[in-house]
Amino acid sequence: MENQKFGLTIEEAVDRSGIGRTKIFEAIKLGKLTARKAGRRTIILSEELSEYLKSLPVREAA
Repeated sequence: MENQKFGLTIEEAVDRSGIGRTKIFEAIKLGKLTARKAGRRTIILSEELSEYLKSLPVREAA
């Protein structure tokens, strides 16, 4: 089993999700994604990133 990180930096969240930095910060600002602070570092829990991605709308077939 792969050892996953519990908390992700913004850059790690961008890499893992495929969503751009601007959209990640927008989701945080709108309260759709929860971020925590550890000193100056912004941390997103991997579980919360996953829940946010699951909450995005499903693309309908053309």
